[in-house]
Amino acid sequence: MKHRIDGNPDYGDLTVELEPNEVILVESGAMSRMGSELDLKTRMPGGLMSGLARKFLGGESFFLGEYQGPQGGWLALSPSTPGMVMHRRLEGDTFLLTAGSFLACSEDVEIRTRFGGLRSLFSKEGAFLLECSGHGDLFFNSYGAVLERELDGTLIVDNGHLVGWEPTLDYRIRGAGGIKQTLFSGEGLTMEFSGKGKLYLQTRTMQETASWLTGYLRG
Repeated sequence: MKHRIDGNPDYGDLTVELEPNEVILVESGAMSRMGSELDLKTRMPGGLMSGLARKFLGGESFFLGEYQGPQGGWLALSPSTPGMVMHRRLEGDTFLLTAGSFLACSEDVEIRTRFGGLRSLFSKEGAFLLECSGHGDLFFNSYGAVLERELDGTLIVDNGHLVGWEPTLDYRIRGAGGIKQTLFSGEGLTMEFSGKGKLYLQTRTMQETASWLTGYLRG
């Protein structure tokens, strides 16, 4: 599968070229344009329960779009929010994505909904994550630009700025400081990552943008 990413870091746009009968699975509504040689079907990876978990727990679509054609072809994908489009090649490993970050993947990549544990209930990222594993291409997106960090130690991240990370990293939920700082600094709870691995951070958060806009909507 050949691919090209344009428009980063502000308005990422992904174009893929499929070989004959090659399949790509796409987040619902992400296709912006395509050649007439491709066919579209809907697929529910993992069956009914997996689809329900992905929709209501993982923040993604119940169905995914399945694109392929006997002669191959091309299509372009645009995420629903402005930001970067990223690519990661999976070679039998696993990668974790936060809700709303999945864009597309090869047919051999398995997408499962994973419970992040009781600690994740206190994170703005949500209690459920998307676990991506297998062999193939994985495409994901952010809100804002992406900062890629190779961690060997610890890193404190404000809730809401995470896009994805490798499962070799562990994290715990903690306050931004003492009780006073946590309650009144505006930072609230943070996630302290530890271990060795890679994580992707986004420079903007949808929650903060929504809060900023709310002030202009009041009559």
